[in-house]
Amino acid sequence: MSAPILRGGVPAVRGALPWLAVLLLALAGLGTDYALGKATLVATYAIAGLGVVVVVGQAGQIALGQAALVALGAYAQALLVARGVPAPLALPVAAAAGALGGALASLPARRLGGLYFGMSTLAFALIVEEALARWESLTHGAAGLTVGAFTLAGWRADSTLAQATVSVAVLALAMLACARLFASRHGRAWRAVRDDELAAAACGIDNDAAKMQAFVVGGALSGLAGGLYAHWIGFISPEQFGLVFSFELLMLAFIGGARRLAGAAWGALVIVAIPPLISLLRDRLPGDWARASGLELLLFGAVIVGVVLLRPAGLAGETKRHDR
Repeated sequence: MSAPILRGGVPAVRGALPWLAVLLLALAGLGTDYALGKATLVATYAIAGLGVVVVVGQAGQIALGQAALVALGAYAQALLVARGVPAPLALPVAAAAGALGGALASLPARRLGGLYFGMSTLAFALIVEEALARWESLTHGAAGLTVGAFTLAGWRADSTLAQATVSVAVLALAMLACARLFASRHGRAWRAVRDDELAAAACGIDNDAAKMQAFVVGGALSGLAGGLYAHWIGFISPEQFGLVFSFELLMLAFIGGARRLAGAAWGALVIVAIPPLISLLRDRLPGDWARASGLELLLFGAVIVGVVLLRPAGLAGETKRHDR
């Protein structure tokens, strides 16, 4: 094995060590099944978070309706699997559904910008949620859809270890693809548009095309996450993909670091792990404090504010090369 290959593997090993430590602590403190179940959700949320990193962190666009793209992927996966399509073959279609939704959501960017465009993505999310709720002949509306276990050539991912393995493997592939994409001319175009649209246009970059490409890639990642999410949860309904979920994904990116690939994973860890920890803390509070309504949201907000104040660039920090 050559020396350059060995040197190239050192950062990857170093970056994996904190995650190995977190996993070992979770396994020791929470139990194997519970820890692996949470690891599955962290990896799945991180895939959806990569979509936000592409749109917000790389292209610099405000996206307030990312949950709608996750919903499109989840429903595409559920409907195809229910009709006998193997889960691995349905996943690319789920990603394509998210990509199509991302393309549609990006159309107002040709006329709107900034907060106005962000509000248009919010309206898009509301439209998707309402359509899923009312198209009962296809989606069963509020009654929702049940989704079976992820299967591959007769093998069923019906254990927490199997589910975590699939999610982590897909996350690793998604991060590798994003890393290569960020280093390509498309990634450079996104960052140019993010930093200065006028300067980007002067350099020959089509701003509208670059924004649409970012939304398509971000939508594909969100749709992919939605396809996996449908299998792990086992049941999907429109209210699961409301505005709260969109804001969670947006917070995920900023907590972890919107301009770094690793930020999606660290943000997902916070979003998934903090609520159970807050619930445990609430049980230990004395008297009326433990029964106070809204306490969990207050504590969760305090944690987020603390992370933002102490680490403005996110838990993953900053890097100069490719903003990864």
